[in-house]
Amino acid sequence: MKQSGKIFMLLAISFMAVLFNTSVALATDENKASEEHSSQQVTPKKQTYIIASDSTYAPFEYQNDQGDYEGIDVDLMKAVAKQHGFELEFKFIGFSSAVQAVESGQADGVIAGMTITDERKKAFDFSEPYFDSGVQIAVKKGNDDITSYKDLKGQKVAAKIGTSSADFLEQNKDKYGYSIVYLDTTDALFSALEINEVAAIMDDYPVIGYGVTKGQNIQTPIAKESGGQYGFAVKKGTNPELLAMFNQTLTDMKKSGDYDKLLATYIQTNEPSKADKAAEIDESTLAGMWQNNWQRLLKGFWMTIWLAFLSFALATILGILFGLMSVSANKILRSLSMIYVDLIRGIPLMVLAFFIYFGLPGILGFNIPVFVAGIVTLTLNASAYISEIVRGGIKAVPTGQMEASRSLGLSYGKTMRKIILPQAFRIMIPSFVNQFVISLKDTTILSAIGLIELLQAGKMIVARNLQSTLVYFVIALMYLILITLLTQIGKMLERKLQL
Repeated sequence: MKQSGKIFMLLAISFMAVLFNTSVALATDENKASEEHSSQQVTPKKQTYIIASDSTYAPFEYQNDQGDYEGIDVDLMKAVAKQHGFELEFKFIGFSSAVQAVESGQADGVIAGMTITDERKKAFDFSEPYFDSGVQIAVKKGNDDITSYKDLKGQKVAAKIGTSSADFLEQNKDKYGYSIVYLDTTDALFSALEINEVAAIMDDYPVIGYGVTKGQNIQTPIAKESGGQYGFAVKKGTNPELLAMFNQTLTDMKKSGDYDKLLATYIQTNEPSKADKAAEIDESTLAGMWQNNWQRLLKGFWMTIWLAFLSFALATILGILFGLMSVSANKILRSLSMIYVDLIRGIPLMVLAFFIYFGLPGILGFNIPVFVAGIVTLTLNASAYISEIVRGGIKAVPTGQMEASRSLGLSYGKTMRKIILPQAFRIMIPSFVNQFVISLKDTTILSAIGLIELLQAGKMIVARNLQSTLVYFVIALMYLILITLLTQIGKMLERKLQL
């Protein structure tokens, strides 16, 4: 009995050993298969992917002093493209426009410091989070009186409208006893702090860190608060391979340490070294700012002039046509002109730009280049007002002249060409000059759809150097010179025609 018991025990031990070895082997094979599967390269389905992004959100995407785009988001997408062997076409058109570009199918994906939320998940598929954001307080360098939120009692703290920073400050203002100042842009926050308008500012911690990198006169005495997570997004149900490629590259970069190196390139919490400062042109002076940015400003300036002149020329032709229709004896032509003018004038210019650039492609089935969309927007808008200028100029000519001319046997067309229009044209000149100036200013609206005219060029510069006062002063001066010149030309024409 004892011997049979021993034999039974040996058999049981042998069986358990075999079972254990089999389990280990299966687990090993499973792990190997999993590793092999995860290391497999995802194949891109397109040779080129269009990626929409913001244009002024440093340190994630912005223009450097050479005019090239860089930032955490830009470098990350370039790494994805390099690893998986496809080309990138970036559209730096601002956050809201970037989101709409993906929704309307004009871009394959969007990366723009976009926080992953349940609401956004209804319209987009997101990658794995690539950045854990948060908000942070900054004070003026040398201010050691503020080391905690309690020290903000009775003080003013600034934040951007509608941001996580503003929400955090609003939720805690009664607890800590500070008041909130709402501003529109990051550079406005830094300016308010510099002139002691506020005691502290709060913004996304990467933005604060970038301010430190650029030598802003700030320090961060309070640790950052946790916030949302940023993700790369595609339109729901589309481009799954693009998400897979992004996730794969992100995982590989984190394993290799390249991801941490990338973040360290753009975000730091210490003051930049003297060598770094010496290597850069000091853009805190007017001369330094102009020296480093005059090419981009002039490029934006010429784009503004080109947009204004081309669109106004087309609008003049269209406006004269509808203006003549509005004074026609034909009731149908008058009605068509009235409908056109009322329709175009009733749509805000920015809404019109968004509809043409983002809405029409969905109806027509093809994308419209941003420059063409800008020209069409300005042309349609200005033509409606020029039509009314033409109508008013013709109506200002005494009706007796038309009646006298017709009674002498002249046709309606000849009367208009020889008698009415020459007089009406003289009356219209001041209004035409005024409308051209308005159209010139209206070009700033087109920055909303990504056209880099003068104002948008300035915004990109400010996003990098945070010198809003100097940059916008130069832009205002450039507009003033151009508009003054146009006004003087208009007055010369008036004097020449003895108006």
